[in-house]
Amino acid sequence: MSWVSLLLTAWSSRAPSLLLVVMVSRDVGLRVGLEGVQTSMCSRWGSRVEDFNQGQDGDVVIGGLFNLHYQPPVIDQEFIKHSPQMISGGEPPSCDIRLQVETLKAAYAMEFAVEEINRNPLILPGVKLNYRILDCCARHPWVLHGAFSLVGGEMESWGPSVPLIIGGASSTTAIILSRTLASLSVPVISYLASCPCLSDRHRFPNFFRTIPSDVYQAKTMARLAILFNWTWIGAVFADNDYGRLTFQEEIEGSGVCLAFSEAVSRETIEEDAKRAATTVQHSTARVILIFCWFTDVGELFLELAKRNVTDRQFLASEAWSTSSDLLQDVAILNVASGVLGVAIRSARIAGFKSFLQHLKPSDRPGDLLLREFWEKEFGSPLPQCSGSETLEGVENVFTDTTHLRATYNAYLAVYAAAHALHKHLTCPDEDSPPRDNGSTCSSPFNIKRKELLEHLNRVNFTTPNGEEFFFQGADIPAAYDLVNWKTSPDGSLKLVLIGRVDGLELHLNQTSIQWTTGSNQVPISVCSESCPPGTRRANRKGEPACCFDCIPCTDGEVSNETGSHQCRRCPVEFWSNPGNTACIPRKVDFLSFNETMGIILTAAAVSGAAVTTAVFAVFLHFRNTPVVRANNSELSFLLLLSLKLCFLCALVFIGRPSVWSCRLQQAAFGISFVLCVSCLQVKTIVVLAAFRSARPGAGSLMKWFGPGQQRGSVCFFTSIQVIICTIWLSLSPPVPYRDLGFQGSKVNLECAMSSVVGFIVVLGYIGFLACLCLLLAFLARKLPDNFNEAKFITFSMLIFCAVWVAFVPAYISSPGKYSVAVEIFAILASSYGLLLCIFVPKCFIILLRPERNTKKQLMGR
Repeated sequence: MSWVSLLLTAWSSRAPSLLLVVMVSRDVGLRVGLEGVQTSMCSRWGSRVEDFNQGQDGDVVIGGLFNLHYQPPVIDQEFIKHSPQMISGGEPPSCDIRLQVETLKAAYAMEFAVEEINRNPLILPGVKLNYRILDCCARHPWVLHGAFSLVGGEMESWGPSVPLIIGGASSTTAIILSRTLASLSVPVISYLASCPCLSDRHRFPNFFRTIPSDVYQAKTMARLAILFNWTWIGAVFADNDYGRLTFQEEIEGSGVCLAFSEAVSRETIEEDAKRAATTVQHSTARVILIFCWFTDVGELFLELAKRNVTDRQFLASEAWSTSSDLLQDVAILNVASGVLGVAIRSARIAGFKSFLQHLKPSDRPGDLLLREFWEKEFGSPLPQCSGSETLEGVENVFTDTTHLRATYNAYLAVYAAAHALHKHLTCPDEDSPPRDNGSTCSSPFNIKRKELLEHLNRVNFTTPNGEEFFFQGADIPAAYDLVNWKTSPDGSLKLVLIGRVDGLELHLNQTSIQWTTGSNQVPISVCSESCPPGTRRANRKGEPACCFDCIPCTDGEVSNETGSHQCRRCPVEFWSNPGNTACIPRKVDFLSFNETMGIILTAAAVSGAAVTTAVFAVFLHFRNTPVVRANNSELSFLLLLSLKLCFLCALVFIGRPSVWSCRLQQAAFGISFVLCVSCLQVKTIVVLAAFRSARPGAGSLMKWFGPGQQRGSVCFFTSIQVIICTIWLSLSPPVPYRDLGFQGSKVNLECAMSSVVGFIVVLGYIGFLACLCLLLAFLARKLPDNFNEAKFITFSMLIFCAVWVAFVPAYISSPGKYSVAVEIFAILASSYGLLLCIFVPKCFIILLRPERNTKKQLMGR
């Protein structure tokens, strides 16, 4: 007596010592626990079991534990309170909640499968298969009590002990059965327990199921959320083994976040439903995933209906997605419309509808379950109705066999058990595992449960529907239906099949879905709107990954997709468009004649050349006047020609660089300026020599600086630059080059100096001549005041040197075409300096002060 009381009390409090009690003292414990079990059952339960299984004597009996009635959680305490009375033959509290019609249909499917197998000569030939079914009322202690009754039945008047049990209508119940019966090696085949934890063969070696693991259901729901771009989802879970699924693990890293997660317990469902409804009402999530039993969902929907929360889209788990009770509940119609759910794969059972329609209480007087259903269906108790009424033509949940789900799973469980028993009872061949006792054949009356477990692990057969069936460990391959709750024209809800899941393949007819809004428009449920192309996501600190801000991509980076996490940098020859949505080829940029800077520089160069030509014309016209003659007219004309070349060479730097323009630029620049400076240098030397020869003893000085020597000196100085340029351009000339290093929408096309040394030598030679000329002009500064040629040369060379000294750092620091503009500016500035300082004063005298254009005035005497 005390062992059973202790066992039941330990189980109700979920004490970890329960399994130890069963394992260590199973012989004594089971015998004591099953004493008077027939009388310990409540009268209604006991009679039902006895009558439902009438005439079920046979060679092999399989057990069934079904939740044919639903009992509120308070019964646990009542059950414990009445445990001593049960042991002594008293009655436990009765199971008074209404009959579960779907479960009743599953129980009859077990009976139908057994009869079908017995008629099949290919399965268990010569062996009569029978069954025993007990009602657990969805209570855990009753499950334990029923399991002991089935497994230890031979010790009392309950009939033979069953070799396996089909049951475990919930994950928690399945865990109870598997852990309790594992030490006895009793196989448990569940048709509804879907907790992923039950796939662990180390913890549950005797467990099998004909429903896929919730891992696959979670994967399916995660894929639906990703498919419809639902990134912000609320979740309501049952606070049990079924509710603790892997949905959050499946969506991790997929861009889907849980806005909230509310747990509800069956024991405190009213308070939990109110709390969860408040959370749903105030949450910004518009899609809510519910992983609960249908009775819990009903309470939640009633609370939402009271608050008029009708704009949420619900994702249903298989536990309630096909619930007829919810579909027929008018009170939650506005809340439940548009539910999208994952359902157990439906199937038909040939002949099962006819079997159900021919059930009559008059033919089965001891079947009180059928009697209870009959009274409910026809609205009057027996014997007021005869019991001979027929169900033919009656369309209700019980007779509807078009989409069998849990019922079909129970049907498959019976076939799996039968095929495993068939293999076990068949005389072994070479491939069969050895018997523990060394015998060659097993007897139906002495079934080895460990060997039966081995055969269940390897069971593989074709179902009556032509489908291949096998276990993968404890599981079967994933297969689901996708259903939608649509509003009918009469205002009621109907269940519509909209797709299916085969393994990892999702087949969905999206156009046939009716959403909670009543339209075909997919609801939006996001924490933050998806970032448009041209922007990237930036997570908000301390908030889920689905809550973010949209940051525009920087220049040179693009994002051409909605919701991009990163902006992608464009290839080196491409740049981002104004919207940062695409990479476009970078425009080739160079100093052209069409842009403002090019036009200004071109105008300055042409103007300088024109002014130089005008001065040349003035000097040519007044070539016999003292001012022109005194300034060495031949060198003056040559200097004007070189200045004109300097102005014109600036134009070579403008325009699209090419192979020949790059070579011509530096050669024209270097040679033109050397010619110009050489003329100034020779001119300065001639002036010095002319005034030095006036001193006593220096009369022969001028013969060394005659016209021939002057021309020869200019040619000599210039030829050195020609040689330098020829060598430079022959060995390593400047070439057109696309400068991709400068980040921007443009590619700089410029003339790259293949040899910087060559360019330095060219500039250095010009600088050397300029400095030498400046030095000579400085030495001639004390010539007669009215003869200012040396002073003009000195001042012009000072400007020339200053310009080119400033040119070097400006050229180095200027990017792209601006370096070219700096060089052109230096050419024009130095050229204008020479032209204005040397020739403007002379033109002023020639044109505006002709009275001063005399030899006397020029010599200052």
